[in-house]
Amino acid sequence: MNKDIKYYGIDISKDVFDVCDSTGESSQYENNVKGFKQFVKTLSVNSHCVMEATGYYHYQLAYYLLESAVKVSVENPLSIKRFIQMKLSKVKTDKSDAKMICEYAQKVEMRLWEGHSKNQVECLQISRLLDLYFKQSTAVKNKIHGENVLGKPSSLVMKSLQQSKRNIEKLIKELEARLTELVKSEHQELLTLLESIPGMGRKTSMMLIVLTDGFNRFDNAKQLCCYSGLTPTIRQSGSSVRGKSRISKVGNRKLRNLLFMCSFTACKHNKSCKQMYDRIVAKGKSKKLALIAICNKLLKQAFAIAKSGIPFDQSYRSKLGI
Repeated sequence: MNKDIKYYGIDISKDVFDVCDSTGESSQYENNVKGFKQFVKTLSVNSHCVMEATGYYHYQLAYYLLESAVKVSVENPLSIKRFIQMKLSKVKTDKSDAKMICEYAQKVEMRLWEGHSKNQVECLQISRLLDLYFKQSTAVKNKIHGENVLGKPSSLVMKSLQQSKRNIEKLIKELEARLTELVKSEHQELLTLLESIPGMGRKTSMMLIVLTDGFNRFDNAKQLCCYSGLTPTIRQSGSSVRGKSRISKVGNRKLRNLLFMCSFTACKHNKSCKQMYDRIVAKGKSKKLALIAICNKLLKQAFAIAKSGIPFDQSYRSKLGI
């Protein structure tokens, strides 16, 4: 913590946001441009605002502060929740949460939030909408199958379901085309490099680029694996507790699912992945565990290739550490 900096803990809701500074003074503002202007007027030169990621509600204020040259940090809600639990707080209000966020900021080293470019924001919006449409498409297909099982489905129901299925597929196709266009406009070379990895498909490569902002959000491959929720969690205590190790699953589920599907192909066509898979299975470990290890391997290969700018080649394995 820098003693010269005045920290502001911010708890944001739909209509208002509560603020508590490092002196303990609290205030509340409207969650709109008018409220943002009033809040910024109270800030000094060495102000540092800290908030948690709250779905969509924090974005407008975060970008407004960024454009006003104010230091901003957007923290993981789980980290702040654990900090509040550690303090054994018995009060749960927006005002108390803002105070706790301010205390958290003074105890933990903050990483400045840099926001996203216009291109990156649109890519993230498209990827989230695609995820929604994929779920809807699966639900409609399951419904069609269920109606067919009845033997005599209603013609009107089936017509409506088929039309919904076509509409969703059309929207998915349009969004995927736009996403590909946006990714290629800024990361064509990186996309080509990632697709050179045996087992790494177009969808997974684009998802990696979008979620990592062209691999600029992470300093090493270990951070990327943690973000994807593929790192193991160990549960052991004393001599009685010997829980089975599982992946954390604290990360992007869509990326995790895509990597798992890629691992099947990588086991056949990616030499280093195949060697790892065979070695793990030969030790008596489960095939699922081996496939998860391959997911981590693919992420490390992707990170090394993205940072080096060298296309995938087994002869570069020792040099890149993949």
